[in-house]
Amino acid sequence: MLRSGNAATTRPRFKYTRDYNHHMSHDTAPARSQRRRSLMRLALSSMAMLCTTMLSITPAAIAKPETASITVFAAASLTDALNEAGRQYSQRSGITVRHSFASSAQIARQLAAGAPADLFIAADTEWMDYAIERKLVRAETQRVLTGNTLVVIAPATAPATAIEPARAEDWPSALGAGRWVTGDPDSVPLGRYAREALQFLGLWSQLGPRLARAENARAALALVARGEAPLGIVYASDALGEPRVRVVSPIDPRAHSALVYPAAMVSGANPQAAAYLDFLMSTEGQKIFAQRHFRR
Repeated sequence: MLRSGNAATTRPRFKYTRDYNHHMSHDTAPARSQRRRSLMRLALSSMAMLCTTMLSITPAAIAKPETASITVFAAASLTDALNEAGRQYSQRSGITVRHSFASSAQIARQLAAGAPADLFIAADTEWMDYAIERKLVRAETQRVLTGNTLVVIAPATAPATAIEPARAEDWPSALGAGRWVTGDPDSVPLGRYAREALQFLGLWSQLGPRLARAENARAALALVARGEAPLGIVYASDALGEPRVRVVSPIDPRAHSALVYPAAMVSGANPQAAAYLDFLMSTEGQKIFAQRHFRR
């Protein structure tokens, strides 16, 4: 039984060996050469497909996420103009422009707290100086983007005979028992310009105590537009773009500091932000600001 079992287990091994030797005896040199050529063709074909796939990947597809978008911190009064500028720039460049709008004080303090941004646009030089002194922005990139003027406004629904104080000395009596509104003079550029103008006109002592302080320029505009304040001092660009208010009187630009919007690249910013700033300073970019009643 033991011998029979050994025979049963060894015969297939001998048969396999004979079959293998029989197969190898027919594996001639030409056959082996043919197999090598087939393998080489397969390898070359695979390499060609890989190269084609790599070449089909566009630069945009492999771009790092941070190069595909830029973030802009900007004064609230620039909202409409920058939204349009960002839309046009994105269409031509493929770069997404994200804006964050607030008062210059708020966005400057957000930068100081470490909020990520690529471009900073303030509504006065004071907050730009704040950012430069703390090295939040690169001073050598600073440019004056555009400018503005101040106007006195009233709700569009107010009777024309009720509030038409064309002369500055009539503004206190035009308020009646109400309060007038502008940005907070302690932090908001609009409020600082308004206080300077009223001091120049000799009206601050009368109107200062009756001020309702708004957190930014757009908030001041909204209070008058909703009829919650009978008078306000706002930027001309905001007033002329809001149908719910009407301009009562312009304010002489000589009554306050130059009203400008300085812009600068944030320290460590995405380099793409420089191209966007160039676009804003270009003829096309400046046309967008002019259409919305900004002035240089």
